[in-house]
Amino acid sequence: MLPFYRRLFDGLAERGIPHDGVPMDRDRLADQVGDGDIHILNHARFPHPSVLSAGVAYVYPFWHLDPQGIRAFSSIRDKPFRPARVDDTAANAFFRRLRDRLVTARTSRYDQPEAVEAVPEGCIAVFLQSEGHRIVGETLWLDRWAMLRACLENAEGRPVVVKPHPRDFDPATGDTLEALQAEFPALIVSTANIHDILAVAERVVTINSAVGIEAYLHRKPVILCGQTDFQHIADEAGTVEDLARLLRSDAVQRRYAKYLYWYFHENCLNAGAKDLTDRFLERVRALD
Repeated sequence: MLPFYRRLFDGLAERGIPHDGVPMDRDRLADQVGDGDIHILNHARFPHPSVLSAGVAYVYPFWHLDPQGIRAFSSIRDKPFRPARVDDTAANAFFRRLRDRLVTARTSRYDQPEAVEAVPEGCIAVFLQSEGHRIVGETLWLDRWAMLRACLENAEGRPVVVKPHPRDFDPATGDTLEALQAEFPALIVSTANIHDILAVAERVVTINSAVGIEAYLHRKPVILCGQTDFQHIADEAGTVEDLARLLRSDAVQRRYAKYLYWYFHENCLNAGAKDLTDRFLERVRALD
């Protein structure tokens, strides 16, 4: 059992609240949740009056516990981000801690090269995802090749650095990138540490990868080409025309520290926090 659930079980037991862990049958969820109890579904999306969906919210130890779903489908997408209501001191301290853990340590969700690799300053950084992944396929507005080609056609002299997804082992991906390199000399295919790329990027473009969150830690403008729940301080491109316009426009700096504090501290659960069980029970009561 994941530590998140172990801690929840311990907290519920201390309060004398009945609970149980059972295997989840994704094909029979409607039957499983219709018994009058509250159900927490691990890494699922099943909107229902007695269901909360749980899953890591891009960066551990933060978790979604949401009535709509996790990540691109979470209800955070529809909440208003109001920077004036976020405490500056708390937000800046949180931002520094998160930067130290990820940016300074040069770590990410997937293993990254330790060696520092030179990446051209002022590049357009494009991060690919595998569209075979169910959630990506459901939420994209532009597929990865339309997105990359639009970046290349609107680079205006800037180098375009593309990082393939670390779990994409399809030879066809490499073949397509080689063909695009022959057509566009400005295209650089890189497997560099994600933080080496983000540190020098002028713009960051992706469908809805968690790299968007990491780009915020580098205070870099992000263009999203698919549905996410962290779009509040990014630009969104629903068409290649949108993407072209955004790439040709001046970048706008956003309230990155306040946003990340608002997103993670106020809208997610911290699996290591002392008040985890209390905040969990608040989410459960909100279902009533």
